[in-house]
Amino acid sequence: MALGRRRDQFQQELMVPTSALPRSPGHPFYAALNKVLSEAKFDAYVEGLCEPLYRDGGRPSIPPGVFFRMLFIGYFEGIDSQRGIAWRCSDSLSLRTFLGLKPTELSPEHSSLTVIRKRMPKELIEQVFAFVLKIAFEKKLLKGKAIGVDATTLEANAAMKSIVRRDGGATWKQYLTKLAKEAGIEDPTDDQLRQFDRTRKGKKTSNDDWQSPSDPDARITKMKDGTTGLGYKAENAVDLETEIVVAADVKPADAADGETVKDTVVDAQGNLNDATKQECRIAEVVADKGYHKTETLAWLGERGIRTYVAPRRDSRKRRWDDKPDGWREAVYENQRRTDREKGKQLQRRRAEVVERSFAHVCTTGGARRSWIRGLAEVGKRYLVTVMAHNLGVILRKLIGVGKPREWASVRSLLTTCKALWSTILVVLVATWRRIDEIADRLQDQLPWAREHSSAAPEAASSTGC
Repeated sequence: MALGRRRDQFQQELMVPTSALPRSPGHPFYAALNKVLSEAKFDAYVEGLCEPLYRDGGRPSIPPGVFFRMLFIGYFEGIDSQRGIAWRCSDSLSLRTFLGLKPTELSPEHSSLTVIRKRMPKELIEQVFAFVLKIAFEKKLLKGKAIGVDATTLEANAAMKSIVRRDGGATWKQYLTKLAKEAGIEDPTDDQLRQFDRTRKGKKTSNDDWQSPSDPDARITKMKDGTTGLGYKAENAVDLETEIVVAADVKPADAADGETVKDTVVDAQGNLNDATKQECRIAEVVADKGYHKTETLAWLGERGIRTYVAPRRDSRKRRWDDKPDGWREAVYENQRRTDREKGKQLQRRRAEVVERSFAHVCTTGGARRSWIRGLAEVGKRYLVTVMAHNLGVILRKLIGVGKPREWASVRSLLTTCKALWSTILVVLVATWRRIDEIADRLQDQLPWAREHSSAAPEAASSTGC
């Protein structure tokens, strides 16, 4: 065999037949995902939804099925930006096979993903989300009786140092300079402004006074790492029995949990009805104490929904004279249900299942940091990421893994188990042979063993000794 030498770029062949181009058999996980989508006729469905958004006679756009698959890749590969998704798809032959691209066809650019996302209304994304729920229902993975609701924080594509005043548009530095001059500091330097800002009284940053000029929908809030930044609030409603997310939406970060849960429950009920094509009524709602609001508990009780919301322990005695009828009963019935053993089990289940959905979608799925701006656009992208999470739950039931990286882990585990079992068999065979050798020696040395062996030769031969 001769030594192979790497040639420079200009020495490459100019004309290459398509049959000579490298191909990939595809990743087994993405092949299984394509099979699920093909059986459900996913591409035909989304193309029918998107057809009114385009005109006849124009240049063919990226197929909607390819657009959704590329965003699914962002979740499964843990890529948070569309630019990173486009680069990953152009670089991987297995992902090109998953997208259905020809060997000579270029993968879509990240700017094309932005154009298509802005073209699609949020109502269309919600219809596709309900279609994925329909796939879960056909796979016996959607119950919808008890749902857990919780929220987390998403980081917005805006910086705190760029916020401006709502009343006059002054920046943070201009505002501090004005306050420093009023305190007697003439022409303060940057170090003096930082020291003054650190020690001044009444320091606060309110959403009523400040906003981001680049992303007005972002709100000042406390992030997951404890810092203060600009972000959004993502709220999930999860089927506690199957771990399927039945509703997901992005709200302003300063929106109260006790108010947003109403819209989330309504969306969850609508998605269940669209997916199952029958009356699938939500019977129980489980949430933490942040959702404990008297009006909300009464609102859910009027709709026949049992609540298991952790109560807020308050030493003050509540007055019900100025409250509407039914509010007191809703609060105390919720407290009685929560204190029972079933309520405690549902709370433990909620803490496990809902937080796991956030871990998959936000932490390892790339949705914690948003690289786009606007409440509607961030909500679209987050909803598509949750779709991919639901598809991962479906595949976990079908093939045992919910992400491509789990496939490698499972194969490694199977290889380890196979090697361990082979070692155990070798040890057992060697031990059995050693026992046979010891038995033969004892049979030759002990007179009573020889007598026993001669008395029953057929039994000895049948055992293989």
